[in-house]
Amino acid sequence: MSIILRQARLDERVQIERLIAASARGLSRADYTDEQIEAAIASVFGVDTDLIVDGTYFVAEAGMLVGCGGWSKRKTLFGGDRYSDRESGYLDPNCDAAKIRAFFVHPGWARQGIGRAILQRCELEAQASGFRSLELMATLPGVKLYQAYGYAGSDRVAYTIGNGVSIEFVPMSKTIAQL
Repeated sequence: MSIILRQARLDERVQIERLIAASARGLSRADYTDEQIEAAIASVFGVDTDLIVDGTYFVAEAGMLVGCGGWSKRKTLFGGDRYSDRESGYLDPNCDAAKIRAFFVHPGWARQGIGRAILQRCELEAQASGFRSLELMATLPGVKLYQAYGYAGSDRVAYTIGNGVSIEFVPMSKTIAQL
């Protein structure tokens, strides 16, 4: 079945939320406990409406949504609408790094190039918008994808999320060439 990569729509938020939860529950078990996964779904993982409104969030579709992810020209590094530590102001491409955000793939479609395709589109669009560098906060299961495409970073950072649960991420970055 062919996969269509396109901009996400606001009317798909419920479907995207379901995809995010399925991805987190299905692909994070080797790195996070059930308690961490559920706390992350409830408080950090989720749709960031700003990305959809900005036209910088994408979905992969194959009869159903099988992947999502995007890039941002806003200051928020990670977290969906429910995450309280957000800063929606705009970045300056001359001195700030664009943010790679909220990548999730349905467990039944993992390791089939969906994450790579979305990442490549995000990088090209951020570059076309004048950004020279990218940064992200990788979930532990996502680190290998980002490393494979030139992102650097290995030191884990812990964040306290819902109900006082702590979860680790890896800050990563990449320089991109000018067009």
